[in-house]
Amino acid sequence: MSKQRVQFIKQAAGEDAQADASLIATVSDIISNVRQRGDAALRDYSQKFDGVAPEQLEVSAAEIEQALAQLADQTRQDSEFAIAQVRRFAEAQRATLQPLEIETLPGVHLGHRIIPIETVGCYVPGGRYPILSAPVMSIVPAVVAGCDNIIACLPPGAHPAMIAICHLAGAHRIFKVGGAQAIAAMAYGTASLPAVDKIVGPGNAFVNEAKRQVFGKVGIDALAGPSEIFIVADDSADPRVLAADLLAQAEHDVRTRVGLATTSERVAHATLREIEAQLASLPTAKTAGEAWQRQGEIVLCADEDAMVAYTDEIATEHLQINARDPHALAARIRNYGSLFIGQNASVVFSDKCCGTNHTLPTMAAARYTGGLWVGAYLKTCTHQWIDDQGIAAIAAPAVRQSRTEGMQAHRRAAQIRLQPEKLDAILRGAED
Repeated sequence: MSKQRVQFIKQAAGEDAQADASLIATVSDIISNVRQRGDAALRDYSQKFDGVAPEQLEVSAAEIEQALAQLADQTRQDSEFAIAQVRRFAEAQRATLQPLEIETLPGVHLGHRIIPIETVGCYVPGGRYPILSAPVMSIVPAVVAGCDNIIACLPPGAHPAMIAICHLAGAHRIFKVGGAQAIAAMAYGTASLPAVDKIVGPGNAFVNEAKRQVFGKVGIDALAGPSEIFIVADDSADPRVLAADLLAQAEHDVRTRVGLATTSERVAHATLREIEAQLASLPTAKTAGEAWQRQGEIVLCADEDAMVAYTDEIATEHLQINARDPHALAARIRNYGSLFIGQNASVVFSDKCCGTNHTLPTMAAARYTGGLWVGAYLKTCTHQWIDDQGIAAIAAPAVRQSRTEGMQAHRRAAQIRLQPEKLDAILRGAED
């Protein structure tokens, strides 16, 4: 889009563009070591990175019971509420995915089945806060999808409540293994921890790089960068609300990208003032303030068309719409991880408990993918069956195409079915 159509009231400093070769090498070494040494390597890395080396890597039934007993009643009720909401939405999504059978030509029957992935690994981050909704978002859709084995991995120093929530969400087995070593273990398996078919869930830079390196051996949901939020707003938006929502996301991490695109110069400057005012009394201002200073943006757009174009260009993870007609504006935008329509639809509600999944594409990946959902745990696999009437319709074109391509074995395989009485001659290669 034309840069003359937007003006930066505040611009992000940007990330260091230099590739972190040391990170790549470190993760590669971790993966190699885990593959060679298995559980022993997991314990060594736990001691090195987490300061504890659990003798038993899997969380026992007694540990789960203890974690549940320690969980405050209200926390459990709120977590079960979130689990129910995420399950309800995932079940509704699953209901839209149906098997297919169609006869495309007389005698040509095509279709697909929806098949759950057998074994999935859900990485549950430790991080700055014990985010109790994190295991809910990765485990509950796997339960709804019908995965046979749901493995959860979380750092050994994670808050005990995280173990309780993993269990309540439906994990079949829980392991006290974190970081890149957990990704390696789930990809290749160890004596204690089974190999999985797909790994989901966000983590730090080491986890992200490990997922990148094991992709192919296993499936992954996505490569997740720091969290992002952008709000698009017209002159009807409330700067106090805008500032509160931006700071709510900024407290995740100092690398969180937060921004506002607006057609109103008044709203732009008022929001800038509100952010500074709210930071003064925010208990997590150290993190949120640094994120705002480093990655905060306020963009003044010439008109709504410029605002839409800028929004589609950045393809943010979370996109809030604060405008007079938020649904009409939302309908014009195509690149986002999840969309929050109207002033009441704060990202906070999705982060915690409203039911949509909070594991979403970052780093402009929303240009080509959506977020984690029940479909991420399912395979859509095609099948076909063809009767004699169908052979009459499709074998001859297949023979001709194979001959044109020079693929004689393909031609033979098709022609056997078209003219089975010539089988002996075809196998001898005597036919034209």
